Amino acid sequence: MLIDMPLDELRTYPGSNPCPPDFDDYWRRALKDLDATPPEITIEPSGFSAPHAECFDLFFTGAGAARVHAKLVKPRGAKRPGPAVVHFHGYTGSSGDWSGYLGWAGAGFVSAALDCRGQGGESEDTGGVRGNTHHGHIIRGLDDHEDKLLFRQIFLDTVRLTRIVMDLNEVDPDRVGATGASQGGGLTLACASLEPRIKRAVSIYPFLSDYRRVWEMDLAKGAYQELQDYFRRYDPTHEREATAFERLGYIDVHNLSSRIKANTLMLTGLMDQICPPSTQFAAYNAITSPRSMVLYPDFGHENLPGAQDRVFAHLLEL
Repeated sequence: MLIDMPLDELRTYPGSNPCPPDFDDYWRRALKDLDATPPEITIEPSGFSAPHAECFDLFFTGAGAARVHAKLVKPRGAKRPGPAVVHFHGYTGSSGDWSGYLGWAGAGFVSAALDCRGQGGESEDTGGVRGNTHHGHIIRGLDDHEDKLLFRQIFLDTVRLTRIVMDLNEVDPDRVGATGASQGGGLTLACASLEPRIKRAVSIYPFLSDYRRVWEMDLAKGAYQELQDYFRRYDPTHEREATAFERLGYIDVHNLSSRIKANTLMLTGLMDQICPPSTQFAAYNAITSPRSMVLYPDFGHENLPGAQDRVFAHLLEL
């Protein structure tokens, strides 16, 4: 069954969601705003530990003065700076269990796992936007100034966390990677775009890419349901459709991905009806740095056999 374009077309598809004309200025200003926000970092021992790893709760101040949390796991007794990886979780989820990062510590990696603000972890969502505060984070701030888009803040949180990790005594800043699946895959691409010092990235079926394509495929369901909810609730006759998709272009990772410098691996299921393959290829095709893609022809938005081994192998090159 074919749910999207033929593979030959996917390999050249450039994406269809518009890119705002001031896109580069928008992100230049966003990063400048982040630099002007004191990070106010605190690192405290957690209640969990392991014989070969030290575990910490890391808090920092992000955009909008939100206090953002991440799990920090370090190899115990490291004698010189080593590699690190930042981890990003799926939509509405959290950084998960501490034990999920012990394998990385065993391989000599420092791990930092973000809790996205307003989702299932410990990070703070300071809110403060006009219009809807519906569950959808893609559309949060869509009726306000473009600087109030929630994913602008979350993308900046990924950058701040990565920079904090790069500054740790235990980390070689030239050996830092990023990874995640679904929302985490989209955040991996956003982070590597906005913090070009990241050397390797693995993005598994990335979310947050090519919103108009999702809409045109009538797949604004599941994780993208809020696109349909937005129009039904706030623009039922679609008078502002063009404006809405252009504004979403600020937080569309396919518009950011040309900035990536990292060696990037993407894993994609060709039966994915949550994050359609064409939306993933839109981001992948924009990447100009070394890249590779592993296709799973019979799989959708689900566990991909061997995926975590591929993630580990790709980042182990650090």
